[in-house]
Amino acid sequence: MPVRHTEFWERMDIALGGASARSWATLTVLSGLGGRTPQEALDAGIAPKEVWAEVHRFLGLPATLA
Repeated sequence: MPVRHTEFWERMDIALGGASARSWATLTVLSGLGGRTPQEALDAGIAPKEVWAEVHRFLGLPATLA
């Protein structure tokens, strides 16, 4: 099932808190996203599902947040 942008941001808010999610996504460079931040990856057209999978892996989140 694809992850939409709204679902991506909902998951980010749950994982990092609403106050931190957007800034984290614009400041944190992930090698698994080709040296991009999550926001840059989304802006470049990478599917939110792929970006979320890398954020999930990077943060070591539990499977319940997959």
